[in-house]
Amino acid sequence: MSTMNMIQAINSAHHNAMEKNENVVVFGEDVGYFGGVFRCTEGLQARFGKQRAFDTPISECGIIGVAVGMAAYGLRPVAEIQFADYCYPGYDQLVSEAARLRHRSAGDFTAPLTVRMPTGGGIFGGQTHSQSPEALLTHVSGLKTVIPSNPYDAKGLLLAAIEDDDPVVFLEPKRIYNGPFEGYHDRPLTPWSKHPDGEVPESYYTIPLGKAKISRAGSDITILAYGNMVHVALEAVNVAGVDAEVIDLRTLMPLDIETIVASVEKTGRCVIVHEATLTSGFGAELSAQIQEECFYSLESPIQRITGWDVPYPHCQEWDYFPGPMRVAKALQRAMEN
Repeated sequence: MSTMNMIQAINSAHHNAMEKNENVVVFGEDVGYFGGVFRCTEGLQARFGKQRAFDTPISECGIIGVAVGMAAYGLRPVAEIQFADYCYPGYDQLVSEAARLRHRSAGDFTAPLTVRMPTGGGIFGGQTHSQSPEALLTHVSGLKTVIPSNPYDAKGLLLAAIEDDDPVVFLEPKRIYNGPFEGYHDRPLTPWSKHPDGEVPESYYTIPLGKAKISRAGSDITILAYGNMVHVALEAVNVAGVDAEVIDLRTLMPLDIETIVASVEKTGRCVIVHEATLTSGFGAELSAQIQEECFYSLESPIQRITGWDVPYPHCQEWDYFPGPMRVAKALQRAMEN
């Protein structure tokens, strides 16, 4: 067992996958020689060679299109899109090709590819380096969408994604690459070396896709979160002083609705937290499913605490970012209702 931050855990997963299966290849902008803009692929080209870890032109459509072709012919490509904000030029390849290949070929072909994307804000990246596009991905039948909240999960989920025979988009909340972020931008960062989820095996292991984790057990109210917002939610529980159950979804599609329903039926209340904008965000889907499954158990309206319906701001980032105080107020409102 080693102490790793999320970057190191993702890098370790790449090494493990490429050691185990010679059909795993890694590519993207600057991922080869430089090891990626965040160094998640550092050392792969030196160890496995330029044919298995290589740089691409600045063409997201080309990167994902090549991955689809590789996957159809038996490779297991892991493509990196440098920032999730840049996935849009490659979106058609994900939707029209990768997600449809199994169905349009009547099962003759599959697309066992993984697309990694750093996502979210909190780094003063402005509107073109801070977006959270997960709802655009979960809407597409045939795609799986994963968002880890810590190094241990990141490695296990990434290895499971690479093993999967269908396309998986693996979103990495870049604000927590180096440590959990509770939402206080003016406080020092706590490194993953001081967090229990920073303990990561060097060996190969997987975490099943489609299985949520209860990060904190409680009986008063259920909080649904993923990625960076798991840590904000845990801090908001401390601020609000309620006995909340915090569920880390980990995988958005497929969704572990069973764990969600069991919790909401127990607590009778639910608050959903995500960084993406409110309207048509993934929280709307969660709210709809909870309403359908838990209607007679709900004691108060479901609440969504999210980013605002504006382009991600630069100079007012912390007014946009759903911090622990905003989440705590929602918890208190839900308890009063």
